[in-house]
Amino acid sequence: MDLEEQVATLMQGTEYGDAALRQAMETELRERLIEADKAGRPLRVYCGFDPRTTDLHIGHTVPMRKLRQFQDFGHEVTFLVGTFTSLIGDPSDKDKLRPQLTLEEAEENGRTYAEQAYRVLDKTKIKVQFNAEWLSKLTFADVIHMASNFTVQQFLGRENFRLRFDKGDPIYLHETFYALMQAYDAYALKADVQVGGTDQLFNIVTAGRKLMSAMGEKPNIGVILGILPGTDGEIKMSKSLGNHIPLNTNAEDMYGKVMSVPDKAMPDYFRMVTRWTASEVAERLTAIESGKVHPRDAKMELAREITAVFYSEAEAEQAQAEFVRVFQKGKLPEDMPEYALEAGQTVLDVLEAGGLVSSRGEGRRLLKQNGVRLDGDTLSDPDQLFPHAGVLQAGKRRFLKVVE
Repeated sequence: MDLEEQVATLMQGTEYGDAALRQAMETELRERLIEADKAGRPLRVYCGFDPRTTDLHIGHTVPMRKLRQFQDFGHEVTFLVGTFTSLIGDPSDKDKLRPQLTLEEAEENGRTYAEQAYRVLDKTKIKVQFNAEWLSKLTFADVIHMASNFTVQQFLGRENFRLRFDKGDPIYLHETFYALMQAYDAYALKADVQVGGTDQLFNIVTAGRKLMSAMGEKPNIGVILGILPGTDGEIKMSKSLGNHIPLNTNAEDMYGKVMSVPDKAMPDYFRMVTRWTASEVAERLTAIESGKVHPRDAKMELAREITAVFYSEAEAEQAQAEFVRVFQKGKLPEDMPEYALEAGQTVLDVLEAGGLVSSRGEGRRLLKQNGVRLDGDTLSDPDQLFPHAGVLQAGKRRFLKVVE
């Protein structure tokens, strides 16, 4: 792959909120690639992950996909586990104080996080490091020296802090340390490139680059990625909002959830979640816009690609065949879980006990929306005694064989 195609692919899916900044980062990336090639060395690339949860969805994997692209181009990639930064909790995308983790919680979550990341990254070509290795050794004098490079106004200018300040909500001093700690990570790793989301723009481009320069290192290049929308196509993917596509599911469920994504969000998924290069993405988008390819067919190719990334080509093919059989040909799934009906159970009881809904509240909403069927007949009363054995369907993709 030539230099320009490599740059285009590495900058694919980036979002800076400022055209001049994006151009500056692209130019620096191109120059650094040329310098590294002449020196016969790979770029040093990293992304930090604070393991605050072990329940990942594909939105969490967007920066991992970018790291994989750098791996595929032969660069040195570090997966940095924020065991020490997790003790504070990143305030970047929050309008309130984040709870703090213990070091033990962060380390345990980090191990699980890394194992899930290997579904995207090449395990044989990655370095895993923990930032407690260097951050825990900093002295108070070191922190004072780092902090002297920044002003209080810079932090209060950040939108989330400014909103809290204007509302009179507390902004704790330790929250400002987070950007310093992340900036020091980049310095400790002598990074050429740091990957992160738009919520990390200040930490990477402002704090990281400034601190590296102040400490005598060439500033790193920020590859800032847009935020993947959820299955609603509107809001950031989030488990709490129910618009997420979990990693720990199965191929059929992942395929079906991708197929539920609105057409307008497909370009974001093309750019941020697939293995396709910039030119391959452009070809697909052009084919859709010209009418050469129907959006439904393009989405099926997208769903198959994403499912294959996290499972396998064979499982993705099987998931697609099952989707066509069930949703396009109106057939029932060949394999579905069974649930033994108990005396006196209501419709809502079975929905919850059978695992078709995550809560009774979700079950009531689904019934109110006429989203529950038994053998094709709509059920709407949550307190109705469950009518009889049969195939219970909740929403479009969840099925349960109820037996007596």
